[in-house]
Amino acid sequence: MVKVHYFFDPMCGWCYGATSLLAAMAANSEVHLEFHPGGMIDNKAIDPSFRKHILEHDERIAKLTGATFGDGYVQRVQSNEEVVLDSFITARAILTAEQLGLSPLEMLKAIQHAHYVKGKQVNHPEVLKELAVNLGLEGTQWHKAMNANVGIEQEEINKSQLLMQKLQVYGYPTLILEVNNKLIKLPHTEFYGKPDEWRQLVDSYIRSSSMNP
Repeated sequence: MVKVHYFFDPMCGWCYGATSLLAAMAANSEVHLEFHPGGMIDNKAIDPSFRKHILEHDERIAKLTGATFGDGYVQRVQSNEEVVLDSFITARAILTAEQLGLSPLEMLKAIQHAHYVKGKQVNHPEVLKELAVNLGLEGTQWHKAMNANVGIEQEEINKSQLLMQKLQVYGYPTLILEVNNKLIKLPHTEFYGKPDEWRQLVDSYIRSSSMNP
């Protein structure tokens, strides 16, 4: 078993691009993923003058990673509709999902799909509730847990940022593998579009850990 620390932000486009690599790791029973949310954007509306830049940036992400940015998302960013990004409530949703027995990766994927493909307003609690229910949670239970967890995201983000300083992590996404008392930064950007090679890399570290317990 190896542990992988994942430093991410739910509203980070490059993190969305890296999700397929995360999914490949999560499929391996010998990998434990530990999520560290970043708190990049605090309930902030995107300035209309910045939207063209965002879409150009997304095109680059799509080209390099194969991630899909759906018509619903693109049309929403291009429109006059207000687009608010909130790393905090989405981080709380991921933490709450994990508390209630869901995979944090599955909740992250649901948020990313709702935002980057469907163009939904994932800063709205009712949208996050819908995602949680679709993943199998009961709506009333989710609502109570999210309300009870107000502030938990700030605590986790503070911990993440302290750990980032300690490990010299400077951006999102960052994947750091912990094996045999060593910390190894995984070169995930070299493996976009190369899932088989990525799995082989991860497997090599797992074999190493088993040979040097």
